[in-house]
Amino acid sequence: MTGSPTPRSKRFSTLAPEREPALAFPPRGSSLIGPVEAPELHVMSYNIRRRLPKLLPRNPDQWRHRQPLMRRLLAAEQPALVGVQEALFTQARFVRQALGEHYRSLGYGREKNTGGEGCPIFYDSRRLQVVDWHQSALSDTPNIPGSASWGNRTPRVVVEAIFLDLTTGIRFQAVNTHLDHRSRTSRLRSADALRSIVQATPHPTIMTGDFNTDADTNPYDQLTGHGLLVDTWNTAEERLTQVWGTFPNYGPPKHNRKRIDWVLATPDVTVMQTGINVTRYAGGWPSDHAPVQAVVRFSEAK
Repeated sequence: MTGSPTPRSKRFSTLAPEREPALAFPPRGSSLIGPVEAPELHVMSYNIRRRLPKLLPRNPDQWRHRQPLMRRLLAAEQPALVGVQEALFTQARFVRQALGEHYRSLGYGREKNTGGEGCPIFYDSRRLQVVDWHQSALSDTPNIPGSASWGNRTPRVVVEAIFLDLTTGIRFQAVNTHLDHRSRTSRLRSADALRSIVQATPHPTIMTGDFNTDADTNPYDQLTGHGLLVDTWNTAEERLTQVWGTFPNYGPPKHNRKRIDWVLATPDVTVMQTGINVTRYAGGWPSDHAPVQAVVRFSEAK
């Protein structure tokens, strides 16, 4: 991978002031993190907002308005590993193309016919090689596509993959998911399933997702409260942004909004930097969510 670490002039204070500050965004054409050099790995979690029909022409949710903004963001950041949520098939194809010709993806839709929204994992094939991967339903019948049994009306899925870092020779696990927005029971049962996935591998793990609940609530405590996973926002050596809510919903970023999108990791993963990217292009948001980014480093293989 080419590129260099973010210069210090682009880093922000880690402490939120008592009142809302003037909003500061990276200048046009710049990035919050951008490409990083091995052994560091740039990871992103991003709910890209599914494409909706029958919206008013000026609605900021219009996919045709958001496409060029998202292309600019992804091209500027170039994370080597991206966990995406709410991606329809054509949107997943767009993300892969926007990231670049060397990127590949894993995962399919959550419905019975494997269509509909998905939680694909995108990766830079110049840096990472897939060893194994699997998608399962978050239900009592995980191997049946489209199944739902924990109180969620729509199917929920998780995509897990083992990657080989071609530069360092280290293997690690990536897990990406999108938990239910209505059912607390479904979120808690899903957290149990996610814990089992992490416990089943000897490799360090990175977990990305839209968890549809604020940090410090369940299932956050269920995932991080027993030492299995840590929140990279808390363990990073450096925070590059304020602690913004990750669901600005096309409005100004705020501190008092919930942080529902996380990048979690096993404790053996060193977190160099993290940030919540509230960059807007031409005054517009690429999605109703803000991507969460982290630069991590894995320990040598055991």
